[in-house]
Amino acid sequence: MAQGDVVFFNQFLEDEADKLHNLSTDDLYLGLITSAATPAATSSDPRWGTGGSTNFSTNEVSGTGGNYPADGVNMSVTITDGISRTGGTVDLLADNVSIAQHASNPTDARWGIIYNYTAAGKQCVGFVDLGADSDLTSGPFSITWSGTNVISAKTQA
Repeated sequence: MAQGDVVFFNQFLEDEADKLHNLSTDDLYLGLITSAATPAATSSDPRWGTGGSTNFSTNEVSGTGGNYPADGVNMSVTITDGISRTGGTVDLLADNVSIAQHASNPTDARWGIIYNYTAAGKQCVGFVDLGADSDLTSGPFSITWSGTNVISAKTQA
């Protein structure tokens, strides 16, 4: 995996089949976690909170008092024509993520976890590789999705 790669959790694909997500109306958030956890497509029942087998919120970055709010930032996902899929890659439209520099921001963000904030179980959708620990106190932090705000995620076994 390389910096900037986005991968869907296998569980998300199952959850989609079970209609646990409504990507047209649900709010997707990006929560930042430390290197203490390494997400994988095969992570068991990933959640942002309790209720599943893997609770990524337990590894949320420290420093949620600055411009990074506890539980992450709203990604403002827009589905206009549904999700497009080409050769094992699925695209979603979302606003780029931007967090302004602040002395109280986290200094240890390693992974971004995309999860469904609206769902009662806060099921996770996928994750983005930040490449290395990111210090949000030393400058602004941003994730610019490929294309015109397109999140291209690989589906993996």
